[in-house]
Amino acid sequence: MYREVSRLIMYGNLGQDEILMRLSDIFKEIEEDKECVQKEAHVRALYDQIYRILDLATKYGFDHNLWQCYIAYLLATDENPFSVICEKVGAKTDDAASVNQIVKQDMECFYKLFHFDFHAIETLLEVKCFSILTEYHSMAKAENTYNKSVSEKVKELAGQLGKAKDAEDFFDIVTNFYRVYGVGKFGLNKAFRVTHTSTGELNLAPITHTSDVTLEHLVGYEIQKKQLVDNTEAFVEGRKANNCLLFGDSGTGKSTCIKAILNRYYDQGL
Repeated sequence: MYREVSRLIMYGNLGQDEILMRLSDIFKEIEEDKECVQKEAHVRALYDQIYRILDLATKYGFDHNLWQCYIAYLLATDENPFSVICEKVGAKTDDAASVNQIVKQDMECFYKLFHFDFHAIETLLEVKCFSILTEYHSMAKAENTYNKSVSEKVKELAGQLGKAKDAEDFFDIVTNFYRVYGVGKFGLNKAFRVTHTSTGELNLAPITHTSDVTLEHLVGYEIQKKQLVDNTEAFVEGRKANNCLLFGDSGTGKSTCIKAILNRYYDQGL
């Protein structure tokens, strides 16, 4: 594993505490420990990273092959010069040809990591943790207990990557994902709220769950709903549009309108 990770260029700046980087270091230590004299320490180190993958799966509602979901999540969230440029545009074929070749080399590594065979390491350490991860059946949970927006996108990406025939397909799938959704928290989440940090600074925090309400669920307010629809359609179509401020008494449908507009126009670029 560490051989593939060490070859990453564009995606190589993941941070030493990232799960993939920690696993890479652990696998290298295991290989260097020829007689496996530190077996229990290796197992403990692996279990720590397995726990982190399980924690991530719980937070985002991943299931089935958690390892592949994790790799897909990593690709979907890593904001590097290439992924940011590809956001909403996709990979260019002419002036960006050189950087494409660099990223395609990275995708060869990720393709191998995505299909990594953990059998040898499990046999050596006498564990089955990775086998469980790759055939994981999660407990049923309410949608408001995990980030549904991130969950749906990452699982969709993992499913597409699972059908990739080679690294070239991998490259096309990932860059198309960036073009359609973007990258990082702003690409994966539908909506945000303004919060304050402990030091008083403003922060945009993802809203982890938005209900499936529609404008049809809100009875009345036809004039106001039409104004919102017309203005939002102008915005997503690139025409002149106004900022909106909804005001009114509690329970009159302000939040419902916002959620409904989001649900209707999110796929169109809102």
